[in-house]
Amino acid sequence: MSEKSVTIKEWQTLEPTPGSPLAGLELEEQATKRIAEELTKSGTLEIRGLREGIFVRATSYVGSLKLGPLRLTIRPKLAPDTFLVLLRYAYSLRRLTLFLPVPHSWEDRTFQDLLILQLAAEAEELLSRGLHRRYEAMHDDLTSPRGKIDFQSLMRQGGLSQARLPCRHHPRLENTMVNRFLLAGLLRSVSLTEDLALRTRLRLLAGLMQDTVASIRLDGEAVRCVRRVEDRMTQAYRPARKIIELLLETKGITLDSMSTTTPAPGFLFDMNRFFQYLMSRFLRDNLEGLTVEDEYRLKGMMVYDPNPRQLKDPFLRPDYLIFDHRQLVAILDAKYRDLWEMRPTREMLYQLAIYALGQFAGVKSAAILYPTVNDEAREERILVKNLLTGDRRAQVILRPVNLLILEGLLSQPQSLRQAKQRRDFARYLIRNSDN
Repeated sequence: MSEKSVTIKEWQTLEPTPGSPLAGLELEEQATKRIAEELTKSGTLEIRGLREGIFVRATSYVGSLKLGPLRLTIRPKLAPDTFLVLLRYAYSLRRLTLFLPVPHSWEDRTFQDLLILQLAAEAEELLSRGLHRRYEAMHDDLTSPRGKIDFQSLMRQGGLSQARLPCRHHPRLENTMVNRFLLAGLLRSVSLTEDLALRTRLRLLAGLMQDTVASIRLDGEAVRCVRRVEDRMTQAYRPARKIIELLLETKGITLDSMSTTTPAPGFLFDMNRFFQYLMSRFLRDNLEGLTVEDEYRLKGMMVYDPNPRQLKDPFLRPDYLIFDHRQLVAILDAKYRDLWEMRPTREMLYQLAIYALGQFAGVKSAAILYPTVNDEAREERILVKNLLTGDRRAQVILRPVNLLILEGLLSQPQSLRQAKQRRDFARYLIRNSDN
């Protein structure tokens, strides 16, 4: 069966109707069917084999993958230029020039290509500055002595028996952990893109490093090692390290533990993570005098009583808690789902209602921040009422975040007016009243 390439956008559904590129396709191999079932069960991507062909429903994941005869590309709804501005801000990436191989344009790029182009630009910047070097202790037998002669080793070998002297010296080498991690990231990226020009560019960059830098296995342990050795001398490597981590996460590697998940046959990136990072940084940067706590554990709201099995009490963990000193100002959750176009799920409403009802003072409310590009999107409120009296007990706020407006605020030159606009927008995102 010939291979079919299909491109859709996030949250889009494509059915195998007559004339559709999915009509007549089959997931024949058992391994392919098993991967499709796992993707569907996890909520990553719904793929089902029907009698008429293959049914696909995208969610918040973007990227590309290959399943049997189907090569699927899922693009973000945002234009690549806008998305790149927000991505760089969310992950503190530098605004480097990304040279696109001719004749490709942004619209031809997959999501992973954007990340890899940014990584290539970061690597070129680091190479142009000169790779980080560190003094390393070495023990060698040298014909031209350097450092200190190791007389104890000389005595153990019974004196001079060759035209070499054992020496302890400290050469300044490029074979540091940050450079090994960068090289491994470049080599891994070669397998993640199908653009021949980009592959060539990555191999050239890796070739410039391979004479002096050794490659390492790229996994969760490597990420933890490179994080431990980061200091002010290696700050310039931080953007490249973050990009490589993103590339690792999409390959099924779990960074918080040594466990791994089944890797997807391609590259899938959860836009929920991106949106959560984006909102976290924007709130932290622009809420003056307030404290933003990410994924703060709410303990004591739910307890076992009695607890015959001695289980740990369940806890809730909202995406953001906003404090004014020790006073709770707002409870927020970031959901990458355009709730102006799609209804909120019951799970979302139950979760936010519990957050709101658990507050003991002030306005009992909790808000969902969701992305949109629709200028007509407006804030909506769902009241939680007493079943018997009809009195209001709490409220759940559905608050749109127009990503085009946010991109405009972030891409403008720094000025006092722009800083005030950012602060006002951040205050709007956390408000609990109609004022």
